[in-house]
Amino acid sequence: MKKMLFFLISFLLFHLVVRADVLSLSAKSAILIEESTGNVIYELNPDEKLNPASMTKIMSLILIMEKIDEGKIKLTDDVTVSKEAASMGGSQVYINEGEVYQVGELLKAVAIASANDAVYALSEKVSGSKEKFVEEMNNKAKKLNLQNTHFMNPHGLDEENHYSSARDMSIMARELLKHEQILEYTSKYEDYFKKKDGSNIWLVNTNKLVKFYEGMDGLKTGYTSSAGYCLTATSQKDNLRFISVVMGEESIEKRTEDTLKLLNYGFNTVKKEVILDKSKIIDSKKLYLSNKDKVNVYLKNDIVKITNLDDDKVKYKYDIKYNDIKYPIKNGSSIGNIKVTDNKGNIFKEDLVVHEEVKKISFIKLFKRNINIFSSGIN
Repeated sequence: MKKMLFFLISFLLFHLVVRADVLSLSAKSAILIEESTGNVIYELNPDEKLNPASMTKIMSLILIMEKIDEGKIKLTDDVTVSKEAASMGGSQVYINEGEVYQVGELLKAVAIASANDAVYALSEKVSGSKEKFVEEMNNKAKKLNLQNTHFMNPHGLDEENHYSSARDMSIMARELLKHEQILEYTSKYEDYFKKKDGSNIWLVNTNKLVKFYEGMDGLKTGYTSSAGYCLTATSQKDNLRFISVVMGEESIEKRTEDTLKLLNYGFNTVKKEVILDKSKIIDSKKLYLSNKDKVNVYLKNDIVKITNLDDDKVKYKYDIKYNDIKYPIKNGSSIGNIKVTDNKGNIFKEDLVVHEEVKKISFIKLFKRNINIFSSGIN
């Protein structure tokens, strides 16, 4: 028994050491997560506060995409370039004070070419001023429970008290990917930005892996002398999407090498199992005192499990609990939850919803229904 216990402990310790050293990353900080669950697959100093450089723009893009999805701004809305926006250094598309561009044009310049002047102009469009926009960035960071992040600007140029961490960047990237339209921009390797003088600026994606790595469709690079080379990347193959973050790299080559190590590690190590599909009927719930005899019940979200590729088939048991039903029930409303437990002790929970509106039945209809039930019983 003691020999068996010693072997088991030695086996676990060996694999923990391999897990920590197998990638041999040169980054100061790194993380790899699976996008749909947020499960951490690999991490290296993930909570160290570091300068995120232009990866800052991930948070800026979150706020911009939220406003677009909410209908508060449109891709076709005009943006007048301010003196402050036009004076930005670093990566830029050289827009001039007083020029007018559409939101979609500037968004493309930010997502592909990491244009500081474009993101500054968009920050003023979205919030009225750069200062207000930065305030909203930090408020969003609090809502996302980012523990090691604080912003001083929307672009990521060096500034005191401007920092983030690999873990926080992965959370921001996951939040940005809720706005799927952003991938239409970040996945492009090249495009053109048309200036008001009729000339075109060739936009080449700062993330060269979108051209050379299968499934790569975003997200954001970064570099300043104090931050080093950084990259938050995402790639999808089949039903599996990963988000990787590397920070504090010595060179573009090291940044690329470490990103490839992380992504390849993910795709070669784990698989995604959909335990229950939100598109399938989970149950048929009988309802009383409603205008429907029963209603089909669905999951609010898929129940997903990330496992090692060599994991054996797992068995599950299910427990459904319904809330006290109150009418009316709106389309998409939660009426209970399901708990799924596997034979390894893992527990998954998800809300149960309906995809139709259910109202309280009128007295007359209830009376007629009971008469029909009574008549059927007599026959």
